[in-house]
Amino acid sequence: MKRDVLKRSLERKKAFRKHVVGYRKKPLSQSKSPDVPEGLYEKCQSCGKTLQEKAIVQNLFVCPHCENHFRIRAIDRISMTVDAHTFVEKGFGYITLNPLFQDGYDQKVQQYKDKTRMDEAYIYGYAEIKSEPCVVGVMDSHFMMGSMGSVVGEKVAKSAEYALYKKLPLIIFTASGGARMQEGIYSLMQMAKTSGAIRKMHRQGLLYISVMTHPTTGGVTASFASLGDIILAEPNALIGFAGPRVIEQTIKEKLPDGFQRAEFLLDKGMVDKVVHRHAMKETLHTLLKLHARREV
Repeated sequence: MKRDVLKRSLERKKAFRKHVVGYRKKPLSQSKSPDVPEGLYEKCQSCGKTLQEKAIVQNLFVCPHCENHFRIRAIDRISMTVDAHTFVEKGFGYITLNPLFQDGYDQKVQQYKDKTRMDEAYIYGYAEIKSEPCVVGVMDSHFMMGSMGSVVGEKVAKSAEYALYKKLPLIIFTASGGARMQEGIYSLMQMAKTSGAIRKMHRQGLLYISVMTHPTTGGVTASFASLGDIILAEPNALIGFAGPRVIEQTIKEKLPDGFQRAEFLLDKGMVDKVVHRHAMKETLHTLLKLHARREV
């Protein structure tokens, strides 16, 4: 078991080094044109402009034309947010089970493990942001759309408990489609578990910053994502419980423009600040520094 954990840790460290210099083993998307090499260009889903993948990586996965924020991998998020070589991943060894014996679920989980080189849709660990220590957790929407099953819920709770143990602030970047339907009630139970873990932090007076990225929906929004002492969001991120189409069909009314987007929620008071990805690291550093516990 220890050898397997060490092997996975070394593999992820190698992946981090590759991503820091802008190298990607797999392209962001598969090019359909036989004349264009795979992984060389990426089309912005917002403005339709065709961009060089290298330029996208250098611009922190933000379109230079329309400021659209691309969905990104958890390792990319960590690389651009924390100080180099300070992230120490925790929470190895969890195994995703199939409690409801759903056909094909085991195979699907294994496919995403092979594709993303992750154990599950959430990773966390110790990190420093401009020398300010903290615990950082990141959801990866490329692993089953970041859905929260038993393992994800357990790791979110463990990241809060680790922050309690170290008496450090906790920062969680959310990106999820909600509860994992293949695990049924076991998935829904994670809402209570994660909320309880965050409540322990509140009781101890420790800072919890929730950063909602596109998309943050379902049971994740209805639990730990909305419990931050400070709630940040990336521009135009979709944030909500049920989707806008479901709401329109339920209430039989047309929803306002920008409904469930970060800017709309900022105006309604659910989000404290909408932060551009280029300013995210500096903003988090400022918040950590302001709330740091200093010895008198």
